[in-house]
Amino acid sequence: MSIQAGELTPSRSSNWRTPVVIILCGCAIGMLGFGPRSALGFFVQPMSHDFAWGRDVFGLAIAVQNLLWGLGQPFAGAVADRFGLFRVMCVGALLYAGGLLLMRYSSTPLSLNIGAGVMVGFGLAGCSFNLVLSAFTKLLPAEKRGLALGAGTAAGSLGQFLFAPIGVALIDNFGWQQALTVFGLLMLLIIPLALAISTPPVATTASAVPADEQTITRALAEAFGHRSYVLLVLGFFTCGFQLAFITVHLPAFLVDRGISTQTGGWVIAAIGLFNIMGSLGVGYLQNSLPKRYILSSIYFTRALATLAFISFPIAPFSAIAFGAVSGLTWLSTVPPTSALVALMFGTRWLATLYGFAFVSHQVGGFLGVWLGGIVFEKFGSYTPIWWLSILFGVLSALINLPIVEKPVQRAVAQPA
Repeated sequence: MSIQAGELTPSRSSNWRTPVVIILCGCAIGMLGFGPRSALGFFVQPMSHDFAWGRDVFGLAIAVQNLLWGLGQPFAGAVADRFGLFRVMCVGALLYAGGLLLMRYSSTPLSLNIGAGVMVGFGLAGCSFNLVLSAFTKLLPAEKRGLALGAGTAAGSLGQFLFAPIGVALIDNFGWQQALTVFGLLMLLIIPLALAISTPPVATTASAVPADEQTITRALAEAFGHRSYVLLVLGFFTCGFQLAFITVHLPAFLVDRGISTQTGGWVIAAIGLFNIMGSLGVGYLQNSLPKRYILSSIYFTRALATLAFISFPIAPFSAIAFGAVSGLTWLSTVPPTSALVALMFGTRWLATLYGFAFVSHQVGGFLGVWLGGIVFEKFGSYTPIWWLSILFGVLSALINLPIVEKPVQRAVAQPA
């Protein structure tokens, strides 16, 4: 019996895998996967103090993490599309947990780069919310996808909201080593949760529709020859640049301005809390508004919020207010971006094609974190990076406007 996108058949899934269970377990994975890496900025100062490292050392490790997460995402997506999601999630969770535990024992920049950079980066590629969203699109009926994509993205923000203050509390009370140990062990919970969102291998989903027989090579050639996909990918670069820079360097930036570490933890938590509302709101709105306009508005709002933040004296209230506004637009780019990829090309190679878009996102993240550390060590200030973030926000707001929201033209249409 074949399985179409958005359907679960009795031959391949148990009765317990209802849409509610799929969404809840997928959201739990998104929360666990996004939580620890969003709190890594709070380890910059204690680790740098203990080992006499500059911020560029820690910045490079997290930059490598972002880059390898992005480079690994399309390959993880391709394996999940071809062989099913569960195996990929298991490997990703083990790498993620192992990377955090190795980071806990790191005493040299090399070991930090291997643990926090290479292992966590590839681990995130295999068990982050990106693959959860592709599973939602494949397993859930079309009428449930929009809100589910928003919920899956919001779950990552819930992880950020929870793990930021928890991370600060663990560091303050038990030390950064114990905090990383707890984070690493929690990542193993992803493995049982992944059973609920496992997708079948492609051999069991063969459809009589000829378009479903499209090879990955043809799918990639079609996507990168499509103007709207290229614009979408280019705009996604800014999202990664802004998010990674703020996640890693904002806590230290606030401390430099006399703001306490605890307040910095609540700023990052505020980003996560308000992004729950932002992601759910965008997941709902994208069913009735053009997705390109939503994306353009998000990028422009980020640029304005950053401009206002750096133009006035930094105080606890302004920092938390910046976190709240940033949170509303934080990961809310993800639901319309993944939905546009599915709309243009269908769901057959969705994890792969979204994965390549995510490469652009993570290249931006690599540069945001890496340049942030380099610029600070050279000039003693993050000001040039803040202005670069504003410029990229405006450019991405403009880049997304010409996107055409319709399926590609094929001899035989591929079902979405």
